Amino acid sequence: MTFDLVLLLLVVATFVVAGVVKGVIGMGMPTVSLALLTATVGLPSAMALLLAPTIITNIWQALVGGYLQTIVRRLWPFLLASVVTVWLGVAILARVDVRWLSALLGILIAFYALAGLFNLGLGALVSRGRYASPVNGTLTGLLTGMTGSSVFPGVAYLQSLGLPRDMLIQAMGVLFVVTTMALGLSMGGQRLLSVELGLLSLGAVVPAIVGMQLGQRLRRRLSETTFRRIFLSGLLAMGLYLLGRSLLG
Repeated sequence: MTFDLVLLLLVVATFVVAGVVKGVIGMGMPTVSLALLTATVGLPSAMALLLAPTIITNIWQALVGGYLQTIVRRLWPFLLASVVTVWLGVAILARVDVRWLSALLGILIAFYALAGLFNLGLGALVSRGRYASPVNGTLTGLLTGMTGSSVFPGVAYLQSLGLPRDMLIQAMGVLFVVTTMALGLSMGGQRLLSVELGLLSLGAVVPAIVGMQLGQRLRRRLSETTFRRIFLSGLLAMGLYLLGRSLLG
């Protein structure tokens, strides 16, 4: 991967956009950055680039809110399974044709967008059964390791629990922090994370924070419902593009 001015501008623009989305609706940075970067630099590099911005922008969300002990006590089987199986997912990433995992990422992004646009009620699907917590954690970790995305079924499972809004937001922050930290460690262990990518990921924190600040200002002027619909429509288009590009390219 060549590090030049075009790549730097691409990374800056991507994380400003992803930060704006997170600033408006409180989530979406990893999904947006993965969708945009995978289409240009490839899946493993995209996963490496999102590490520092995702961890740093979610640490505050994970620690602040007053529910951390409750979240850990209630969700530890889900969180533990998510962290442990990230390593297996990254092992698969290192050995499988990345084109198929890029197609899988496209499917996950498109499915998530469709579920949000048409209110498909994923909560009822992922919350059933006495072992729902470790099963959803296992799937979340595997898919995070293979594609970099913790959204499905992780976020859908958390939403299905009927948590108070502030506790749900904090729980999503905890999920994103622990899975992304595990992702970075496991990618390093598989030699998928170079020093150059790590430094570029750290540099991407600044545009991500700038984007979040812009998004928080925009939230006061724009209907969140309208913005969410635009966001999900854009994700659907990107997911379908990634899928088509992987299958046809």
